[in-house]
Amino acid sequence: MRRSDREITDPGTIHAIVRACQVCRVGLAVEGEPYVVPVSFGFDGGAVYFHTARHGRKIEMMTANPRVCLEFERGVELITNPDDACSWTFRYESVIGFGSVVELVEEPAKSRGLNQIMRHYSGRDWSFDARTLESTRVWRVDLDAVTGKRTEHKA
Repeated sequence: MRRSDREITDPGTIHAIVRACQVCRVGLAVEGEPYVVPVSFGFDGGAVYFHTARHGRKIEMMTANPRVCLEFERGVELITNPDDACSWTFRYESVIGFGSVVELVEEPAKSRGLNQIMRHYSGRDWSFDARTLESTRVWRVDLDAVTGKRTEHKA
């Protein structure tokens, strides 16, 4: 990270930022074509889970290139200055993660992945019927690198 004064290295703080987020953005790229898509997600401290329909662009891209980048942010606040446009900035905390995406195909693994997602939003486990599991694709991103960043406005 270029600005080491803004770097967050504490894993507990990084996990807290991710857990406070409502949306994860997944960055994909195939043959020079980038694509970023917001997803609902679950996080277990080492992996991120999300689900998709049976077909679609992100599935085609993940199949062609399983390497992905994930982005999370919280506490975003615009800082303005009525006299100086160049001093406008943002206060925020963000996490960027890199890893490889794998599809969870067996029923028990899919249920665990969906429950990671549902725990994130509801705080509890759920039961999923066979029809739901059959019609939903579930994915896990095994994180191999994570960085955190915090900007703070100094008045």
